[in-house]
Amino acid sequence: MTSSSASIGLRVPVEAGVVRGERLSFSFDGRSIVAFRGESVAAALLAAGERVLRVTATGSPRGVFCGMGVCYDCLMVIDGVPSRRACVTLAEAGMKVETQQGYGLIK
Repeated sequence: MTSSSASIGLRVPVEAGVVRGERLSFSFDGRSIVAFRGESVAAALLAAGERVLRVTATGSPRGVFCGMGVCYDCLMVIDGVPSRRACVTLAEAGMKVETQQGYGLIK
């Protein structure tokens, strides 16, 4: 893998000594997101420039706050399951990730 293909989005360039896992992709609200094995869903979305991961029941946007699974601001619908924490869920090839609206209740 060349350094240009490994340095995707807002990630630290591999020239800085970063070692990445296998490149993969998943869908986020219908578009493809590049991730690397070992990255969390939140890390991949941040690297792709996405900042809003859910919208509260009152309409306030939320993103990554603590980044370690404590605050629950990064709740998303992942593979049809609402209220999954994006910061502690590892990205997998082919997963379907969606912005959570409100409480994420399945209709």
